[in-house]
Amino acid sequence: MEKTKQTHLFTNSSIMKMVLPLMAEQLLITMMGMVNTFMVAHVGSYAISAVSLVDSINILIIQAFYALGAGGTIVCSQYLGKKDTKSASQAAGQTLFIITLISLFAMILCILFDVPLLHLIFGSVDEDVFSSARVYFFFSALSYPFIALYDSGSAIFRAQENTGFPMIISALANGVNILGNIILVLILKQGTAGAAISTLIARAFCAFIILYRLTKPKRNQTIVISNYLNIRPNRELIQRILRIGIPSGIENSMFQFGKLAIQSSISTLGVTAMAAQAMAANFESFNGIAGIGVGIGLMTVIGHCLGAGREDEAIYYVKKFSFIGECAIVISCVVLYLLANPIVTLAGMDQESIPLFLFMLTAITIVKPIIWTPSFIPAYAFRAAGDVKYSMMVSCLSMWICRVTLTVFLIRVMGMGPMAVWIGMFTDWAIRGFFYSRRFFSKKWLNFQVLS
Repeated sequence: MEKTKQTHLFTNSSIMKMVLPLMAEQLLITMMGMVNTFMVAHVGSYAISAVSLVDSINILIIQAFYALGAGGTIVCSQYLGKKDTKSASQAAGQTLFIITLISLFAMILCILFDVPLLHLIFGSVDEDVFSSARVYFFFSALSYPFIALYDSGSAIFRAQENTGFPMIISALANGVNILGNIILVLILKQGTAGAAISTLIARAFCAFIILYRLTKPKRNQTIVISNYLNIRPNRELIQRILRIGIPSGIENSMFQFGKLAIQSSISTLGVTAMAAQAMAANFESFNGIAGIGVGIGLMTVIGHCLGAGREDEAIYYVKKFSFIGECAIVISCVVLYLLANPIVTLAGMDQESIPLFLFMLTAITIVKPIIWTPSFIPAYAFRAAGDVKYSMMVSCLSMWICRVTLTVFLIRVMGMGPMAVWIGMFTDWAIRGFFYSRRFFSKKWLNFQVLS
């Protein structure tokens, strides 16, 4: 008698319903930074440079929050894979509790020590750039708790395969941010302060709406937190979340620290090169957003698979999501490249910076589709399986040895311009992709446990 083939846990339709909103949400989140950059482009190159410098710090903080939220996603999704909704709800409450404490500490630290932090990271920069950066940094720091709460709340919805609601909230927040920029930057001429304030308001809006929704039971919402004041710390659950979140946070933070270390060398190249590099970095972040959305969706899927004891499914979905991610990267790179020149021209970017920006973007568009997918997508599966230390070690070593050291050498010793940044980045991606591919095919990443 022929053996009945076991059906997959997720259909193609359910995967796309999960992944497409994630792509859109990540796109919308990134647009906040890009909108600010484009709006302050009308103020001058010094304003673009200031926003870019501070956004480097903001991304570092946001990535750390996001990693902690991802720890909550993985724990919740594995409990849901086991059909244990009570433990999933408890894990969600602990995720919100710990990330609130950490974000408040980060906010206070950045406000109290803004000047030494900016000088430590960026060294000596133009006085106008530093003054604008300090103002932008202050209002950005005020938004950290709201970013953290939104990220962790979104992570809880993603664990339930509900990616549409966070996407809708991101869309509304972007509308608030754009409107605020128009009023504060273009009409009231508040410059970088206006851009930062509008983003603060938008992020607070996101946080309050998503926290409110978590208290309301819905048809497709199995995790409910009825009263936030009743949340008390649970050491066991917090340890499980942090066991995933801390290594991932270190990995993401080291990645951003490396970018900041590189930024100090870029700041020696002059305002024109800094503006071109800042815009190229924005476009690179933008054309990778769809791929990152695919990876985030993969974490939820792998969590459910392993919670249900289906390792074969986990392997199958890593391959499937890698293919989807590659398609997303190719399309994003091509579309952004075609739109680049009219976008930066419309944004009012200095004519001296545009040719250098387009040269760097051309290199990114050619190389990124070749090596990006294996250097990022498998790592999301490793984290969901609890194999977080391997990806942390590989990415940190590759970042500091290849990207940072090579870039600083090319700029400061060889006298190369900002293209050195991308040579270092491409080298980092290639090496990481090699080691991640070996790890995936060895199946050693499946030998870990998130839930005891």
